[in-house]
Amino acid sequence: MKVNRSKFDVAKARSCMGRKEILAAGFPDGTLRGVVSGRNLKPETVGRLAKIMGVDVLDLIDTDN
Repeated sequence: MKVNRSKFDVAKARSCMGRKEILAAGFPDGTLRGVVSGRNLKPETVGRLAKIMGVDVLDLIDTDN
């Protein structure tokens, strides 16, 4: 499952969280780099990111595929 970079940026703006805040909430740095670079992630990892940011998973991924 890949996180859509544009949607991720919008979710960061909505949650008022930047990289530092996401990392401080316990999300691993290497995994966050994978999100930004478009790496394929486990669904539970995307779910954890969405939970940290206070958004729905659908706010982070492409639902068109």
